[in-house]
Amino acid sequence: MCTTALLLTACGGDAAAEDTRSPSVPRGVTAQASSATSVHVMWEAATDDTGVSAYEVFRAGTKVKSVPAPKHMIDIDGLAPSSPYTFTVRALDAAGNASPHSASIPVTTLAPTVEDRRPPSTPGAPKGSVEGTGAVTLTWGRSTDDEAVTSYDIYQADSRIHTVPGTTTTARITGLRPGTVYTFTVRARDAADNSSPDSAPLDLTTAPAEGAAPSTAPTSLTATARADGAAHTIDLTWTPPRTGAPVKEHQLYLNGKFATTVVWGTEPPPGRAAYSFTVTDKPGTRYSVKLRAKLPDGNWGDFSAQRTVVIRP
Repeated sequence: MCTTALLLTACGGDAAAEDTRSPSVPRGVTAQASSATSVHVMWEAATDDTGVSAYEVFRAGTKVKSVPAPKHMIDIDGLAPSSPYTFTVRALDAAGNASPHSASIPVTTLAPTVEDRRPPSTPGAPKGSVEGTGAVTLTWGRSTDDEAVTSYDIYQADSRIHTVPGTTTTARITGLRPGTVYTFTVRARDAADNSSPDSAPLDLTTAPAEGAAPSTAPTSLTATARADGAAHTIDLTWTPPRTGAPVKEHQLYLNGKFATTVVWGTEPPPGRAAYSFTVTDKPGTRYSVKLRAKLPDGNWGDFSAQRTVVIRP
């Protein structure tokens, strides 16, 4: 006769509770002084028999940050100028097993700058190449600054995903999804944490997984803002995906959230599509837009590349 206690053991149990193996040590840890008061810490992914769930960043043995497993970088702020620090990283799994700490990485924050309020110039338009299903390499033109460019930040869909020193104008981005369009921009930063305007956007699409269906994302999206009395109008144009049938509906996402459905009641216009909407926020407000189409089978397709537009005075 199987008791309740035996059933819990013999009939499945909690796999996480039985996991006693720690993740591997994070390798490739770097710590770069981004400004007089911040340091950017990056590392390579650790491995685990059941999966890494999080990473912890330590400063001189004291935990200062915790991030979920998909992230392999973090900014540590609130530091003292011209001061030495050491950082280590360790990995955790879902059962709470922790890896040993990584090698200790020393870094010294930059010297403070007095009344530096001038941002660096805009980086040159990025170029890139796709490396298979999950990686890309970017290059861009150098920025200038009245003091010095200390770092370049790489953004994907308005989220900073990578940082390199100010002496470097190339970056390799990994961990991407197959068959997905990504929009990258670059900003330059100086020691006072002044950031340049965004570079021109660069769209790159990773190679599809073997046997995967073609992308259903709208392409060639443009977004421009124009004054319309006291308000502003944002004009969008794009090319609908080829689905074998007319695309009559698109979903518009604004700042990452669903905003509205663009519907053509009869036949959609031939060639490129267009849509305009009014915004009333103050000048300087940034808007990010992207679209996806409704497919003939009733499902929503892949998202387009994202475009960012700033409302000017």
